[in-house]
Amino acid sequence: MLQPTLTPEQQIIYELSERIVAAQKPIQILDAIKWTPGIKEAFFKAKCKALPNVDEAYYQTLPLRFDLDQKTQEFHEIERDINRKLGQFSGIGSIMLRTCREYRTAIQLLKARGTKDFYETSVDLYGSASEAFYPGGPILNDLSDLLSETLGMLQADMNSEKDEKKYTSTEAVEILNERLAQYFHHKEDQVAVLESDNIISDAAAGARYIKMRQDVMFSERDIQLLEVHEGWVHVGTSINGSTQPICTFLGKGAPSCTITQEGLAVITEIFTFSSYPSRVQRITNRIKAIHMAEQGADFLEVFNHFTQTMGVNENDSYSLTARIFRGSTPTIGPFTKDLSYAKGFLLIYNYIRLAVQMGLSHYVPTLFVGKLRLEDIQILNHLVEEGIVTAPRYVPPQFKDLAALSSWMCFSLFLNRVDLKKLAENYKQILHH
Repeated sequence: MLQPTLTPEQQIIYELSERIVAAQKPIQILDAIKWTPGIKEAFFKAKCKALPNVDEAYYQTLPLRFDLDQKTQEFHEIERDINRKLGQFSGIGSIMLRTCREYRTAIQLLKARGTKDFYETSVDLYGSASEAFYPGGPILNDLSDLLSETLGMLQADMNSEKDEKKYTSTEAVEILNERLAQYFHHKEDQVAVLESDNIISDAAAGARYIKMRQDVMFSERDIQLLEVHEGWVHVGTSINGSTQPICTFLGKGAPSCTITQEGLAVITEIFTFSSYPSRVQRITNRIKAIHMAEQGADFLEVFNHFTQTMGVNENDSYSLTARIFRGSTPTIGPFTKDLSYAKGFLLIYNYIRLAVQMGLSHYVPTLFVGKLRLEDIQILNHLVEEGIVTAPRYVPPQFKDLAALSSWMCFSLFLNRVDLKKLAENYKQILHH
């Protein structure tokens, strides 16, 4: 039955969109590649000197909730109907087709768990630490090297009162619930912040909730970072996408949308002064770990690099190394998803700078309409103008105030032309220590 508010064309788009939403639901990549606590226990029992016992057979103990071939065929059928009903050259049709193809690639990723093909498919979705941003330009690993060198020169202890771990998870949940209730001000968009005893990280976001680990103490800075990263960006774009009246698939991002998502989250951390050196160091460590694994390093070599060379404690080094080998084995290449934070930041920051330079800053809020790929932003801008996609309901203040954002970026465009090495010569008298 047609919805009375939609035209026949819009109804077709809506129905195809809903089919994508339904088809992708059981595809949970991170659940399908996780390493159990027993693997960590065995690694430490062996004094951190033996490779974790993870192979292709291990992943067969993590059953999927769908049949790989049937799910692939389902997306093929949706693609066929998109072509037939919308045409592959329509703007919305091209986005939906790419979304379906990417979910098929994600299925291939899961099919390849524990094999060499897993890494190659991961690169198709998330990229490589060795990829350049333009011909002859720097690669992602260059960013890791530069930031690590700079972070190494910062004082080891830069903590302030904001970094004191003084809030229990119960107190942190109460504070965050109150703050997010003010941000998500529509009654139908209530977001729940909950305590949990079954998550590995300190916090995790869902479509309309944030879980915080029960046995962890939080600082004011931790809570602020969770508010803007998990709340404003991850939950906010989920709500913006899922409340689309036509393009509901924007509430459920295909895997490479993670690059835009994490990039937006990191840039929001930076713009709100919520980030801090050790947070940035974790992001750069992930790039370095992936680069090492892409160059042939195994689990032990990456683990030992961070414990022995970088001074990271063994528990954090294990967590870091396990993150980049999950889905694979300890010897045959990494899972490259954790490049999303730095790669997304660079792509989005440069997009905003160029949009300001070209007088197109009014398009920036479209980044928050839902889960999207940066490559689709031009089409999405047109779809907003046509009314096929609605403007985002929730946009962080730093991106809503286009006058202030544009001023920031205008200075950024000029500062990018300054040679810091030459500048340092002129400043050496006042920077001497």
